[in-house]
Amino acid sequence: MYQTLTFLHSTFRWVVLLSMIYALWRAYRGCFYHKTFSKTDDSVRHWTATVAHIQLILGIILYIKSPVVKYFWKNFSEAKESPDLLFFGLIHIVLMISAVVTLTIGSALSKRKSTDPEKFKTMLIWFAAALAVIFIAIPWPFSPFVNRPYFR
Repeated sequence: MYQTLTFLHSTFRWVVLLSMIYALWRAYRGCFYHKTFSKTDDSVRHWTATVAHIQLILGIILYIKSPVVKYFWKNFSEAKESPDLLFFGLIHIVLMISAVVTLTIGSALSKRKSTDPEKFKTMLIWFAAALAVIFIAIPWPFSPFVNRPYFR
């Protein structure tokens, strides 16, 4: 089950990233080209947040099942010195939860704004902040913190 969860979580990140980039593109376009906030824009906002929540659930289940995380918490004093263990035991989950909370707040605020420019601007700012945190927290092959392959 652990390997299946790792594969799903690793693969589903691409869905999250693509949906966030698409949502940001729509928000940018709407904000700077004075577009109307359409049903499609609202749907993109909603589904981007939903996809991120699904990824978070997969990540939390993986976190609970992970032998790396179990080792980290059982041997905290020595494990915190290891960059790999510290990253997956603490940093990754804290940053990702923060990113999804940021994305959720941005989605909710955007939905409640009264004018189209406010909706696009709110979505653009909050989703960009969430994406920045996500980019930092993903264990990219080139990451200075800890690296993993693009696909597992």
